[in-house]
Amino acid sequence: MNQPPNGFWAQATADPGRTVLVAPDGEEWSAGRLHAAANRMVHGLRAAGLGRGDAFAVVLPNGVEFLTAYLAASQAGFYLVPVNHHLIGPEIAWIVADSGAKVLIAHERFADAATAAADEADLPATHRYAVGTVDGCRPYAELLDGRPDSPPADRTLGWVMNYTSGTTGRPRGIRRPLSGKLPEESHLGGFLGIFGIKPFDGNVHLVCSPLYHTAVLQFAGAALHIGHPLVLMDRWAPQEMLRVIDAHRCTHTHMVPTQFHRLLALPDEVKRRYDVSTMRHAIHGAAPCPDHVKRAMIDWWGRCVEEYYAASEGGGAFATAEDWLKKPGTVGRAWPISELAVFDDDGNRLAPGELGTVYMKMSTGGFSYHKDETKTRKNRIGDFFTVGDLGVLDEDGYLFLRDRKIDMIISGGVNIYPAEIEAALLAHPAVADAAVFGIPHSDWGEQVKAVVEAAEGFEPGDELAAGILAHCEQRLAGFKRPRSVDFIAAMPRDPNGKLYKRRLRDPYWEGRARAL
Repeated sequence: MNQPPNGFWAQATADPGRTVLVAPDGEEWSAGRLHAAANRMVHGLRAAGLGRGDAFAVVLPNGVEFLTAYLAASQAGFYLVPVNHHLIGPEIAWIVADSGAKVLIAHERFADAATAAADEADLPATHRYAVGTVDGCRPYAELLDGRPDSPPADRTLGWVMNYTSGTTGRPRGIRRPLSGKLPEESHLGGFLGIFGIKPFDGNVHLVCSPLYHTAVLQFAGAALHIGHPLVLMDRWAPQEMLRVIDAHRCTHTHMVPTQFHRLLALPDEVKRRYDVSTMRHAIHGAAPCPDHVKRAMIDWWGRCVEEYYAASEGGGAFATAEDWLKKPGTVGRAWPISELAVFDDDGNRLAPGELGTVYMKMSTGGFSYHKDETKTRKNRIGDFFTVGDLGVLDEDGYLFLRDRKIDMIISGGVNIYPAEIEAALLAHPAVADAAVFGIPHSDWGEQVKAVVEAAEGFEPGDELAAGILAHCEQRLAGFKRPRSVDFIAAMPRDPNGKLYKRRLRDPYWEGRARAL
């Protein structure tokens, strides 16, 4: 097959015996088998009452069930809502309830949080399904068993609705309008052409990060639709990644700089043990990559180390290794389906070399924040939108970021928003005022630091700090929790109440360049 039919479903019909998925346990799935599972899920979800435009949520690790859900949503006009499985019950409940998800599919590994979320979101027990055994949930098999494996009627393209946090602390769903077209009428894998990745062509895509991340699922789904087998890792570990690349002759993957850092820390004899020469595209994003780390990866893996800049809302820019070596620090030039611009605070478009806010425009369609028209309208200039990053475009159109979202923390490639954490801290009776920001961490890039102004009658010190951290454990997922608490007599605020957070943050970064 020289030129694959457009989309997974057509390919599966044309060549059902082709291996398209290697599960984390090594089990191989053929296109026909995965196609049948996705069809049965559509029939099962429709029997549960889902129609075009309805949503269902998943709290799943990387596995066959996740990809089955993605393919089911994509051909039935549903919205798939992937949930970060590191979240705790109330956080998951917010997403399930806000999205209007009619069904929740969870893995037994996340049983406690998923059950608490379903209870809080008031989801009927009949519409909860579990991979494995979870009290109060129906077995996942009941969603598929007995359903026909034939393609469903009235097939129409669906979407993924990822949730992204914002400065208000509450995550919002990024909802794109449904086109009403047949899935095959949209070139679902065309996204990867931006990076020079071709259909089939002996490519094998490695999924080495959680599929609940926007980019990870987008890359994996696009690869599947243009005929690339997927190899799934459940939990990432540096040596295991090298082993999997070697064993399966992987050619492309999506990564974050923390993974580079940990790979480079492996002993040289371990690095030499595995052949990574098959890699054609090791595409990284989600967080800034220190120059010395990127140079070391290029020295080791070669010119396959590439970078992009985008957001869950859209993108973006792309830089090959050659681009970056020619212009160190760049995140690249605009995608063919995107436009980049830099504006000042008055909405004037700036000339090359001038620092301002980075805006993007996609030619593939717009988006809205689910149930939040104010947020949708905010930070837009015409068809351009921004996520608040500062940067400059040079005379050749290459983008250089100068700052990330004003106060956002990026730890291990994960975006962490201080407002939500500050709100949790302020719920403690001993906290009169609080500020949260990132401080240096040698492995993760940044870690979460809390600075607290103690309420009257409470003594700052180790005991109070321990109590505040324990308080956070009940309200925040592990990756969001402050790792330490410092105390201050009075927060540096102006007469209008504006917090000068940089005055708090900068001393922790003294002598170090914050990767912004």
